Amino acid sequence: MSVHSAIPVAGPLPHDVRLSPLEPHRDERGTFLELFREEWETDVKPVQWNVVDSEAGVLRGVHVHPCHDDYLTVVRGRVTIGLKDLRPESPSEGFAACVELSAEEPAAISIPHGVAHGFYFQQASMHIYAVSHYWDLADELGCRWDDPSLEIPWPQSEAHISTRDAELPSLAELRGEFESAWRG
Repeated sequence: MSVHSAIPVAGPLPHDVRLSPLEPHRDERGTFLELFREEWETDVKPVQWNVVDSEAGVLRGVHVHPCHDDYLTVVRGRVTIGLKDLRPESPSEGFAACVELSAEEPAAISIPHGVAHGFYFQQASMHIYAVSHYWDLADELGCRWDDPSLEIPWPQSEAHISTRDAELPSLAELRGEFESAWRG
């Protein structure tokens, strides 16, 4: 699966982040859309699937996982995904980018562990995502979404965030915690 030219991307994608176009099959009854096939080169072997419903103006994250990989798609609405590669010795360490996914132009993104990510919802949206390891709070690290050190080219300067995300540390503080967990 290669990068689809219709998927808006701002900045260089971190190494091993994969964008995959999805092909809707429409007829007079509606639409059938394959979200995942094991044979696709996603580099994610799902053990758990989740659904998230978000209101317009919500930002979730920025989070990074020392262990699990994510695979996700938007089934309603539109989302901007901010990415920052924190993996030591990655060929794209430090790269930051934004990718826009929408239900109108179906695509999926695979985010490897070690790539920090956040989600900004321009409109009420729903996304479905799979993870390669079961949910574990110890694998949920994060930093402030608006930390300038992230260098994520967000399309907005304000967002509605959770209390948990509002209390996240700076990127500098996250790096120390992440590097311990990464080596761990």
